[in-house]
Parts: sequence; structure tokens; C-alpha cells
Amino acid sequence: QVRLVESGGGLVQAGGSLRLSCVASGRTFSGYAMSWFRQAPGKEREFVATSWSGGSTFYADSVKGRFTISRGDARKTVYLQMNSLKPEDTAVYYCAATDRHTLASRSYEYDYWGQGTQVTVSS
Repeated sequence: QVRLVESGGGLVQAGGSLRLSCVASGRTFSGYAMSWFRQAPGKEREFVATSWSGGSTFYADSVKGRFTISRGDARKTVYLQMNSLKPEDTAVYYCAATDRHTLASRSYEYDYWGQGTQVTVSS
């Protein structure tokens, strides 16, 4: 059974930092791109960042320069280091995996999802 499990969310003041983690299990993810999405209340789920298995990364404009995505050992772990957090970053953050080799920024392009972790940034 494939599982993606996120952790690391919480409450932080504006300007602070959080590091999210996602651990994947149940199959090999070495050839998969792993990404982070987020969904704020009343809004659609939006793409945040992706990391391809070869090491390349891509970010949404809204987080570029503030967030860093990275992969762990055996490509089964993905992290999201979030710095200079803003209240508008408040959302449930989801980890996702896809076997597409081109940029996948739409939810339907992903095969596997985690359950999400809440990030709340207070002003």
C-alpha cells in the first residue's frame, strides 16, 4: 500500500520558519517527481514546488526565494523549508508524487497524495 505521510506543520508568527517533511512508502519513488501543494480555506488547491528525481526543482512565483524543496535518501523523503512566512501562506500543505517527467502543476496529474499538514502563520 502506497502512503505519503506529512509532518512538521504548526503555528508560527509572520517572518518565521517551518520545515515540512513527507515520507513515502509502499513502492519505489526514485523515478517520481515529488511536490508540495497547499489549500487555503475556500480556495482551490495550488501548486507550491516540485523536485524531480534528478535534482531539478521548480517553484510557484508566490514562494520563490522563500521556500526550498529537497529530497532525502532513496528519494522517498521530500522536505519543504519555508522561510519568511507570511499570513497568506496559511493553508493545509499536501505532499504528492507523480511519474510525469515534465512539470506537473495540476492536482489531477498526481498519482499519490498525503493527508496534509496544517500551517498557520499569524500576523
